[in-house]
Amino acid sequence: MAIKVSIYEDNIALIDSLSYLISSTEGFELCTASLSAVHILDHCQENKPDVILMDIDMPELSGIEATRLVKNEFPDINIMIFTVFEDREKIFETLCAGATGYLLKKTPSVQIISSIEELYRGGSPMSSNIARKVLQYFSKPVASEKKESYQLSKREVEILNRLVMGDSYKMVANACFISIGTVYTHINNIYKKLQVNSKSEAVIKAIKERLV
Repeated sequence: MAIKVSIYEDNIALIDSLSYLISSTEGFELCTASLSAVHILDHCQENKPDVILMDIDMPELSGIEATRLVKNEFPDINIMIFTVFEDREKIFETLCAGATGYLLKKTPSVQIISSIEELYRGGSPMSSNIARKVLQYFSKPVASEKKESYQLSKREVEILNRLVMGDSYKMVANACFISIGTVYTHINNIYKKLQVNSKSEAVIKAIKERLV
C-alpha cells in the first residue's frame, strides 16, 4: 500500500519539486500540495495522509500551529517539519507541538524519501546537525538553579510529562482517568506556577529545566 503524503509549503517552486518527487516515486501517493495550512484539518479529514511535510514559516497559519492542530485532531498522522530554521527554539517548539521528524530544506531528494519511509515506519528522522543539537542539549549538565522547585503536585508533574510527550488534553484525561475539565484545572495551575501562558511555553520550560 502506498504511503500517502501531504505537503504544506508556501514556496511555489519548492512545492512543485516536492510534489513531483512524491508523485514520481514508486510506493508514494501525493494527497495534498498546498501553499497554506489554513484548511489542513479539512484536508486531513478528506485525504487521511500518513505523513505531512510541513514548512514552518507560512502565511495565515504557521507550521507549528498547524502541527499542533493536526496532532490534536489526528494523532496518528506523522508530521515531518521541512524548513530552513536550525535554531534550538524552533526545533523544540515543533517537537513539542507533535512533529516527529525535522529535515532542513537543503536535504537531498533521496534522503527526503528515505526519511518519509522511516517516519512512516515509526522512526524520528532528523537532519544530522539538528539531531546533534538535540543530543548536545540533553547531554549538558543541568545547572543547580535550573532545579528550582515550582511546587508542582505529583499529578501536575504527571500531566506536564504527558504534555511533553505530545498528548492532547483528551489523551491526558484518558491516561490519568480524569475528566477534561479536571485536566484544564490542572493545566491552569501549571501555567500559574511555571509563569507561562501556553502549552508550548510550558513544555519548552519543562524540557529546558528538566522538570519531568
